[in-house]
Amino acid sequence: MAYKPNMQKTKTPVTEQEPAVRARNFKEVCLGYTEAEAMNEATRCLNCSTRPCVSGCPVSVRIPDFLAKIREGDFIGAYAIIRGTNSLPAVSGRVCPQERQCESKCVRGKKDEPVAIGRLERFCADYAMNHPDEAPKTEKPASNGHKVAVIGAGPAGLTCAGDLAKLGYEVTIFEAFHTAGGVLMYGIPEFRLPKAIVQHEIDGLKALGVNIMTNMVIGRVLSIDEIMSDGYEAVFVGSGAGLPRFMGIEGEGLVGVYSANEFLTRTNLMKAYLDEYDTPIKHGKVVAVVGGGNVAMDSARSAMRLGAEKVYIIYRRSMEELPARKEEVHHAIEEGIEFMLLTNPVKVTGSEDGRVTGIKCVKMQLGEPDASGRRSPSVIEGSEFDLDVDTVIMALGTSPNPLIHRTAPDIEADRRGCLIVNEETNRTTKVGVYAGGDAVTGAATVILAMGAGKKAAASIDDYLSGKNAD
Repeated sequence: MAYKPNMQKTKTPVTEQEPAVRARNFKEVCLGYTEAEAMNEATRCLNCSTRPCVSGCPVSVRIPDFLAKIREGDFIGAYAIIRGTNSLPAVSGRVCPQERQCESKCVRGKKDEPVAIGRLERFCADYAMNHPDEAPKTEKPASNGHKVAVIGAGPAGLTCAGDLAKLGYEVTIFEAFHTAGGVLMYGIPEFRLPKAIVQHEIDGLKALGVNIMTNMVIGRVLSIDEIMSDGYEAVFVGSGAGLPRFMGIEGEGLVGVYSANEFLTRTNLMKAYLDEYDTPIKHGKVVAVVGGGNVAMDSARSAMRLGAEKVYIIYRRSMEELPARKEEVHHAIEEGIEFMLLTNPVKVTGSEDGRVTGIKCVKMQLGEPDASGRRSPSVIEGSEFDLDVDTVIMALGTSPNPLIHRTAPDIEADRRGCLIVNEETNRTTKVGVYAGGDAVTGAATVILAMGAGKKAAASIDDYLSGKNAD
């Protein structure tokens, strides 16, 4: 019998915590689909022969194939298809910006809402995690005799390591922190990405034979040359972008001013959200977060959950230009975060003992679109005003840590400190050394970092197997 898609115009609704409740706890906001809801949503797929959704996926998940398995009720089969190209499906199903990637290509989205591909990917990963007896067993492949080092246990490094381990490479990850996971552990809050889920994905890589060494700051403990002299034939650098940016305005040195990196690391990795941890962090009552990306949303929503009575997001452009995911903005508004748009800070004010007491801002206006279509903001003269706050979080982006290229002069970086790579292979300017993720692009998305790790793994395999000379 021919397949007839369900022509329901909107996505199958998903259960979430009530906004007033979740704004005061760190439990996951979205509770995910039931089996019936997942099967219903999967029937909305038109099963297009051209598969445009796959072209929007940086790790090339066979989306129509796993949706077909869900429709049949074969959830483990669907998970196996996803896992064939995606080493971290429970992660990407939660934090990937599907609306700009796979779902943006979905034909259903031309007239109606696209298929909820992200929610369905998450459903499959969660089902497999909750039914371990049914899930395919992970076994370490036979070694092919080659050793590869991976620097950084974030999404790029974990993906690269997983793909290489499946091919029989002996992979060791060198991680600077005491816990593997990178931004998945220190950056993205528990309410968006539970840490137990990240750890489960990491444990799956360990079962493939991936060795993870923590507290290894490469460029301090060991250099890349020392790693390669220890028998590692190739190195992948996925060290991320952990160097925070500030505005350079007066008052940024006051007590109560944080970079988003520090604030989120203290909240997530150092577990400030748990009462049993005595993490040094300011529990601000009135908090201003400067920036409009996903990190700004995470910071604002975390501050609210840590006890803030009022949280502002200050962004110099309008809502149309706001770069954060629509879902995160929607959730932030529901939770009572106030958006101060077309507004820019010019000074952080403080008390005599050096503590934040407020932030001075100006109103902005957008000019005509430039060649790229972007409208530049300019200050409205005489629009200065003061906002009383006791905490300021700067969520203005990050740059790669300079340690790698400073201690390996044959690895070149651009003026922003991003490592320079061949776009086809992700090889750096040093033979045998590859790089990807935020270390190359600057701060970007988890799924793009995963895609870079995947591409680099294929290039390393080509290099070490002799398919391509480096």
